[in-house]
Amino acid sequence: MAFSSFSTRRGGGWAHSLLPSSSTPAKTKLTRKPRRRLLLRDFIFANFFTIGLSISLFFFLVVVIRYGVPHPISSSFKSKAIRFSKARKPVTRKPSLADSGNDAVAGATVDITTKELYDKIEFSDVDGGPWKQGWRVNYKGHEWDSEKLKVFVVPHSHNDPGWKLTVDEYYERQSRHILDTIVDTLSKDTRRKFIWEEMSYLERWWRDSSELKRQSFINLVKNGQLEIVGGGWVMNDEANSHYYAIIEQITEGNMWLNETVGVVPKNSWAIDPFGYSPTMAYLLRRMGFENMLIQRTHYELKKELALHKNLEYIWRQSWDADETTDIFVHMMPFYSYDIPHTCGPEPAICCQFDFARMRGFMYELCPWGEHPVETNHENVQERALLLLDQYRKKSTLYRTNTLLIPLGDDFRYISIDEAEAQFRNYQMLFDHINSNPNLNAEAQFGTLEDYFRTLREEAERINHSLPGEIGSGQIGGFPSLSGDFFTYADRQQDYWSGYYVSRPFFKAVDRVLEHTLRATDMMMAFLLGHCRRAQCEKLPMGFSYKLAAARRNLALFQHHDGVTGTAKDHVVLDYGTRMHTSLQDLQIFMSKAIEVLLGIRHEKNDINPSQFEPEQVRSKYDVQPVHRAIMAREGTRQTVVLFNSLEQTREEVVMVIVNRPDVTVLDLNWTCVPSQISPEVQHDKSKIFTGRHRVYWKASVPALGLQTYYITNGFVGCEKAKPAKLRFFSKSSSFSCPTPYPCSKIEADVAEIQNRHQTLTFDVNHGLLQKISYKNGSQIVVGEEIAMYSSWGSGAYLFKPDGDAQPIIEAGGQMVISEGPLVQEVFSYPSTQWEKSPISHSTRVYNGENTVQEFLIEKEYHVELLNEQFNDRELIVRYKTDIDNKRIFFSDLNGFQMSRRETYDKIPLQGNYYPMPALAFMQGSKGQRFSVHSRQSLGVACLKNGWLEIMLDRRLVRDDGRGLGQGVMDNRAMNVIFHILVESNISSASNPVSNPFPLSSSLLSHCVGADLNYPLHAFISKKPEDLSVQPPPRSFSPLAAPLPCDLHIVSLKVPQPLKFSQLPLEGSRFVLTLQRRNWDSSYCRKGRSDCTRFADETVNLLNMFRELTVSNAKVTSLNLLHEDTDMLGYIEQFGDVAQEGQVLISPMEIQSYKLELQSHQ
Repeated sequence: MAFSSFSTRRGGGWAHSLLPSSSTPAKTKLTRKPRRRLLLRDFIFANFFTIGLSISLFFFLVVVIRYGVPHPISSSFKSKAIRFSKARKPVTRKPSLADSGNDAVAGATVDITTKELYDKIEFSDVDGGPWKQGWRVNYKGHEWDSEKLKVFVVPHSHNDPGWKLTVDEYYERQSRHILDTIVDTLSKDTRRKFIWEEMSYLERWWRDSSELKRQSFINLVKNGQLEIVGGGWVMNDEANSHYYAIIEQITEGNMWLNETVGVVPKNSWAIDPFGYSPTMAYLLRRMGFENMLIQRTHYELKKELALHKNLEYIWRQSWDADETTDIFVHMMPFYSYDIPHTCGPEPAICCQFDFARMRGFMYELCPWGEHPVETNHENVQERALLLLDQYRKKSTLYRTNTLLIPLGDDFRYISIDEAEAQFRNYQMLFDHINSNPNLNAEAQFGTLEDYFRTLREEAERINHSLPGEIGSGQIGGFPSLSGDFFTYADRQQDYWSGYYVSRPFFKAVDRVLEHTLRATDMMMAFLLGHCRRAQCEKLPMGFSYKLAAARRNLALFQHHDGVTGTAKDHVVLDYGTRMHTSLQDLQIFMSKAIEVLLGIRHEKNDINPSQFEPEQVRSKYDVQPVHRAIMAREGTRQTVVLFNSLEQTREEVVMVIVNRPDVTVLDLNWTCVPSQISPEVQHDKSKIFTGRHRVYWKASVPALGLQTYYITNGFVGCEKAKPAKLRFFSKSSSFSCPTPYPCSKIEADVAEIQNRHQTLTFDVNHGLLQKISYKNGSQIVVGEEIAMYSSWGSGAYLFKPDGDAQPIIEAGGQMVISEGPLVQEVFSYPSTQWEKSPISHSTRVYNGENTVQEFLIEKEYHVELLNEQFNDRELIVRYKTDIDNKRIFFSDLNGFQMSRRETYDKIPLQGNYYPMPALAFMQGSKGQRFSVHSRQSLGVACLKNGWLEIMLDRRLVRDDGRGLGQGVMDNRAMNVIFHILVESNISSASNPVSNPFPLSSSLLSHCVGADLNYPLHAFISKKPEDLSVQPPPRSFSPLAAPLPCDLHIVSLKVPQPLKFSQLPLEGSRFVLTLQRRNWDSSYCRKGRSDCTRFADETVNLLNMFRELTVSNAKVTSLNLLHEDTDMLGYIEQFGDVAQEGQVLISPMEIQSYKLELQSHQ
């Protein structure tokens, strides 16, 4: 199968954030500590020219008196000190990210923001000639007289771990041969170089390779010929991936690489993700990376940056006033990462230098008609000058005379002949260029490290800063930038916003695997922390291989054709099966682990099956989980164990399914717990009730702990679960009321459900939420609408709607309202033009003191776009509120930070869609805020004032011309859950219109998002037990006290479970990663919960656990491979404080600590 660059691969190359690998033994240049902008400096800048002129005149007179008239000073004499005293803008602070309060985070001061770029660019798509999306590039010829052009040609091969073939198919057919080729061809000539990115393929090749071949590989890395860039398990997507999974996948690859090859990457290479997130830049910086390369950004944005030589910049986080997050970025300037679009601005010429397209090779010929020919002594001068002309033109788009030329494409260098054709021809061209000094150029093969090192050396010698430029203290001569690069467009009005939603079923599975893996890691850490002898290690150590496999299966799916939903059907099946297998493995382990942690299982080995099973079960990789039903026979009890993976005690209304309604709930002390019973409903017009029942009760589960409850039948002295009252609306007369619930018919046109905080009003005929009213008399119009786009040009990547979305809900349908003391619910099976509706939905409000739930509205949409009736349709839900937000809203990036979004009339509808991995909110001019939390990645837009729309699913017949070769027709039935939160500010809130910075969530909103994304894990006993025997109270509460309310445990784990028993006891075999959330203090400070502690006080790691001693705590990078806090950019006290166990984390920061856990016993 030919994988030619131009016609086959998504129209070319894409960009993404990268992961780096150091191939040279040269010592890394430590980055400077950030400069503090102090009053003295502000004074100096304000009077810069007066002071500068005086000092210059003084020194000039001294020099003249002492030495006579000075000679000219060469440019190479510019020192670091001179670079730092470059003229700068007076530091006028932009508005801060948060309002006043201890939790306020200042905003970054930068030269460029992506918002300002969008405001400025006209998006007119002017034809630029040979460089279609740019202009006719020219140069005068003297640009390289004082500093010659230094060209680094970087051979590479982009290996997707799954796309049109599965990862295994690609490995067998292509990737293994490519790696063999690299080792063989580089070993022949030390001038040859290469870079490699994906560890998923390298690890497999390593297992299959001989010791001799492995040693050759290591030698090539150590002598600088071969560099591992990025070094993640995959090159991850940046729109849909959650930051937890990004950290996991990079760490998985980087740690394997360090253990096996002995190198740690420091340069990131992301040529193919479809848009870029600043979250990636932050994580890479905190992993010790120094440089990034990206490619797939909007073509108009590339042009604007190129016009001002700003394609290389310092990426700074929007909240970072101290420049601690700065990382250097190289953005590729042209359409693709293939060879026609990387040597210079004219692809017709560059294609002639892709020597794998010569006749006789498997790749297509150049589509422009001029094909590559073998270089020889007769044509080398003409060919070299033609190529050098492209190099020179490309270099004019950048500030320095150090030039990067990638040389590769998808799955290239598959054979020795192909590799030799590239290396042989290019070396002859290089030799000619280098042997002619009058050309003022030097060309060679290089790695990313060669390029970035040379560029930084040039930046040390020559000041490329523009007058008044803010830049960065880390490297001089380049602008600073903040913002993200969504939504990507590669040509015309082809915006890549479709992949935010493609294959939403598997986007949801991805997040389930994430929170299940995180919970399993915690249990594994507790088991091994409490364990002091070989006997009790049997269970966790026996599971280590499956835990390692689960991490790698999650990592694999973060690939930019995995979680994006942009692979062939059989590849999606492969990803889905891997995740499903791992989910089952993790749940089996958790079922056994809870027995050990509760003191039930004393043998602590892996042989006996557990007496528990997960409350939810998936029968197949592509079906929704179903709730197991508790039998609840007379005179029996069944145990329910709940695990809370969050860092605060959790008060929550929980639910399990029972087969019969006459049950009672008891807690671990055999005390009655008030409960409610409601009928279970389903997406079936002819049979809305399943015959099973939902039992609700309010549970309290300790932080990181386990709590036990019992579902009993026949327990004397307790009130049975209270049946909900049902009200129904149905045009048909066939509605039958289930036992034992009282039923009545809805006669009015509107219906309400409520709790003690809010009343929800519904349009009965359509089953849709109309408005929310509050006890203080205020209300908000919600105007829920379910609609569909007709899309004739959309595909897996692109969203190309044909006009606006049209509502699909008609009058009629069925509605069931269930009202009880704990939960009130409206279930709607709407009437549509189709016999079987593609959607049904539930709306719930909860009653529960001290629960986060009582402030939110739960929306659950059941979606089935399962047959040809829905071909080329894209389903959305839209909330048409009365909030005056001026079409400005905020959506999250990777579940880590918020980004300000503004709807522009100058770009099409599809370009105003943005990724929504977890949250979107609108804020009105009076501070009223409407937030929608999700637990899976989707796409979001605000197309009219006060409207927020979210795409739920899409079914598309056609390929969209980006290489996949198919549409998206493998839809699955699925449930999408949102938690909606409406808040009013309690102090003056920032105005989103005038404030260009992203706003932060409130503390309550953070709590809502955490509860949704890290749900309680429920396990039920497999067999009922006799009610006459009261078991001992069983719970597990490992924390000495809950953590501060704004401190989140990203992970607590054993990073190397397979090697745990071999590591020294005095080592640091566990890792704790913490994140401090930034929150908007203009909304209720305590989040209306029991928050009493905040992370502006120190947290003592050594006293964190109740029965575990923490020792050997030390700071580490997020990929666990660096302990030098300077190179990670953290503020000074981070490393020192942690040594004494006291941790103080700045808002927005994520920090990791290696530590040892040992039982007190």
